Amino acid sequence: MHAFRRSLIALSLGLACASGFAQNDATVKVGLLSTLSGPGAGLGVDIRDGFQLAVKLSGGKFSGKTVDVIVADDQASPDVGRQTADRLVKRDKVDFMTGIVFSNVMLAVGAPTFQSKTFYISANAGPSQYAGEQCNPFFFSASYQNDNMHEAVGKVVTDKGFKKVALIAPNYPAGKDAIAGFKRFFKGEVASETYTALNQLDYGTELSKLRATKPDAVYIFLPGGMGINFIKQFVGAGLSKDITLFGPGFSGDEDVIKAVGEPMLGMFNTSQWGHDMDNAANKKFVAEFEKAYGRLPTLYAAQGFDAARLIEAAVRDSKGKLDDKAAVRKALEAAKFDSVRGAFKFNANHFPIQDYYLRVITKDAKGRVTNRTLSPVFKGHADAYAASCKMPSL
Repeated sequence: MHAFRRSLIALSLGLACASGFAQNDATVKVGLLSTLSGPGAGLGVDIRDGFQLAVKLSGGKFSGKTVDVIVADDQASPDVGRQTADRLVKRDKVDFMTGIVFSNVMLAVGAPTFQSKTFYISANAGPSQYAGEQCNPFFFSASYQNDNMHEAVGKVVTDKGFKKVALIAPNYPAGKDAIAGFKRFFKGEVASETYTALNQLDYGTELSKLRATKPDAVYIFLPGGMGINFIKQFVGAGLSKDITLFGPGFSGDEDVIKAVGEPMLGMFNTSQWGHDMDNAANKKFVAEFEKAYGRLPTLYAAQGFDAARLIEAAVRDSKGKLDDKAAVRKALEAAKFDSVRGAFKFNANHFPIQDYYLRVITKDAKGRVTNRTLSPVFKGHADAYAASCKMPSL
């Protein structure tokens, strides 16, 4: 069984929301369905915290409408996710859905969400299916398309002269997208391509394979607890002396750094966002996040924050007429808000066209082990699937 936790984030009055709160024209209801238990829980918690911070900074209201956020745990399970999404759109009649971490859950949740004509604003998962032939007018990615960060690392690894690379990712849709993205821009030899169990925590077999194949570098897409355990075991086995480690932003994010520490120094990763990006929206977000939660935000938190800002812009620019799906869609497509990543726009498939950056893990002026943004890898980068999208009408 999984419990719903309804959190009504209102003006500083801190009003509590009763479970039977009725929907009315003065309310925006958001179903925040995310992974809040198990090895991936930290990722869902960060999305939730980033989203709720944005609501709080808006005084608990979007264009005068009180924001009612219904938080639920998908347990990283497609079945639980689908059942819970069905309840959120049918029983709770939410106006928007958001929060899913894992793409296998996202693909399961899509059907009940889209069939109910509820807009889904992704704060993470960006499966290739929804970017291409299965694109949907009710799906918007406020984050990225799954392949994109991996494409950027593939280019970086090639540019740095590595010729023989091992690839490791979980055996689920985003893992397949990750490897495809990396190989799309990597020009050397793939020494091995390994798909692990999703949420696997012991990597003895994979480390043995690295010893045997002797690659110049290893590229990992292992978010959350998976990456934490792999990197600890990789360094503990002494492999970091001869094999250079690369990853996307997820595998070199602040949650992983906090758990692993100094052994991560020098690791390169790519992202569309960094906590040190020099724009007003990001500076305010990072300062307020640290103040509220006592930690640096992760990429997941930034994406949760932007998802809330996008919903707020849609409520504002549709003049609060959330039953007018065409008006809401138009407002979402315009994306008139200040993103923490800087400028971006939506492609015709509702996925971002945006810049991707190289980051390195180093020590900042305060002596903290953290990411530093170096330089753009791609400018105005679109995903590889947009041409296959024939966007249906509402």
